[in-house]
Amino acid sequence: MSEKSRRLTDILLEKGFITSEQLEDALKEQKVTGVPLQKILLDKKTVSSEDLAKALSFQLDIPYVRLAGRKLDSQIVQMVPEDVARRYKAIPVELEGDVLSVAFVSPLNLPARDEIKSLTGFKINPVVTTEKDIDIAINQYYQVRETSKQALIDMRMQRLSEKRSEEAAVIEDIGNIDDLPVVKLVNSVLEGAVNTKCSDIHFEPQEPEMMVRYRIDGILHDIMSIPRHVEPAVLSRLKILANLDITERREPQDGHISFEKNGRDYDIRMSTLLTVAGEKVVLRILDKENMLFTLDKLGFRGDDEKHFRTLITKPYGMILVTGPTGSGKTTTLYAVLNQMNAKTENIVTIENPVEYRLNRINQIQVDPSAKMTFATGLRTILRQDPDKIMVGEIRDSETAEIAIQAALTGHLVLSTLHTNDAPSAVTRAVDMGVEPFLIASTVIGTLAQRLCRTICPECKEEYEPDRDELGMIGLELEKGMTLARGKGCEYCYNTGFRGRTSIFEIMKMSEGIRELILSRASSTEIKKQAIKEGMRTLQENGSQKVLDKVSTVEEVKRVVYMD
Repeated sequence: MSEKSRRLTDILLEKGFITSEQLEDALKEQKVTGVPLQKILLDKKTVSSEDLAKALSFQLDIPYVRLAGRKLDSQIVQMVPEDVARRYKAIPVELEGDVLSVAFVSPLNLPARDEIKSLTGFKINPVVTTEKDIDIAINQYYQVRETSKQALIDMRMQRLSEKRSEEAAVIEDIGNIDDLPVVKLVNSVLEGAVNTKCSDIHFEPQEPEMMVRYRIDGILHDIMSIPRHVEPAVLSRLKILANLDITERREPQDGHISFEKNGRDYDIRMSTLLTVAGEKVVLRILDKENMLFTLDKLGFRGDDEKHFRTLITKPYGMILVTGPTGSGKTTTLYAVLNQMNAKTENIVTIENPVEYRLNRINQIQVDPSAKMTFATGLRTILRQDPDKIMVGEIRDSETAEIAIQAALTGHLVLSTLHTNDAPSAVTRAVDMGVEPFLIASTVIGTLAQRLCRTICPECKEEYEPDRDELGMIGLELEKGMTLARGKGCEYCYNTGFRGRTSIFEIMKMSEGIRELILSRASSTEIKKQAIKEGMRTLQENGSQKVLDKVSTVEEVKRVVYMD
């Protein structure tokens, strides 16, 4: 019997990639769920994507190609447009004569082969690879530097010879033509940001050129530079997309851009600011699919998740989530809201801004021009028969007092504060003018958090640490101890990190802590009591991330203050 006529599962068994017991379990799950067998095997990590691709190679009698670490000819890659490559999960790898070798995740996809043949004019020789290798290669060879290069050249060629200001010319052209090089340039920057899963794009006026930077996993990376004469065109195009005044440069402006890529919709918040070097623009990319975590995906360890779940199931009281800007507080609050039963309860939020719209949750946007502040909005919410309330941020004593009153009158209130740790949240509220007895009787728990980058799984390696390195995070060297780090690869853009996880510190209110609050004790005294009662600090949980080989010493030390 030829390999091609045999089932893929038979080849997986024969090659030792899976056992008969594993296959039987997967088949049982398939009968219940209807999910394709290959996806079940991959999701359960019964078989690796590489082994699955190799088995498919045996079955179809076509070569398997590992793209990771392989240098491709960018001119050959560019024969296939990026949207086609992403749609079909395919990328050209080699050209010999009139035969183009193309790596596919699904080499039996005949429409894909026909379209690529029509686009390139070459005969197609399919080879098989993994979806991860395809995604890495596409992000590498269709990156923003390459796709924006031609747009910049086109813009130089397009410069008008008339003696009028460049900005006026750009505005006029943009109003008349929809397919200008500046449109292609801005789109390439936005698409590159989505492909690299960055959270923010910075357009920074510098000398002699404007810099474009992406924030990936919390760290800014230089992406490209934009010549001075192109800068006004780019800024005008961004303002048009966000429905802002293109003639206004001195006053800060805020806007919103809707962007679609790969069948997914993205909301982009835009903010402008005039600096001494020119107008600076920052875009915050909001991807709802990546934002709406569940509690078990946030990074809790040990009993911390159990303790936190206990807090959010209380019928009334106040829970404060603390940490600096960008530490994931909003993500945690949204995860809590997703956990709540909006079908049987009236859940209302007041936010600035409303980052994502949640199903069956009543969300209010702060708008000072309409006299809708956190305080006035919260006061109105209390007349709307709420069960649970989320206040985006407690910024002043008025908002704090109304939130406290809401918790006293039988509501569960969630909110955020900017403090360094969990115990400091209660002393911060006292500093805002809230009476200690009100805090002691309403706050049921506080949570402090940070976000740290996780080691890239593709280039992860273990090593033996030295005593000094461990000492930086308060650990002792033990015999045979190993830690992990990332070497850097195409998958993580040579940073050694891919993705982020949270580090938490949860302080549950107790009689001992309440007594300290009533006596106006310092946050240091409250922290000592909380530790005595079993609270694991940010430092302890951060150090555990290192021991668990999730992150590195340097990364945890970067985000957590170490005593």
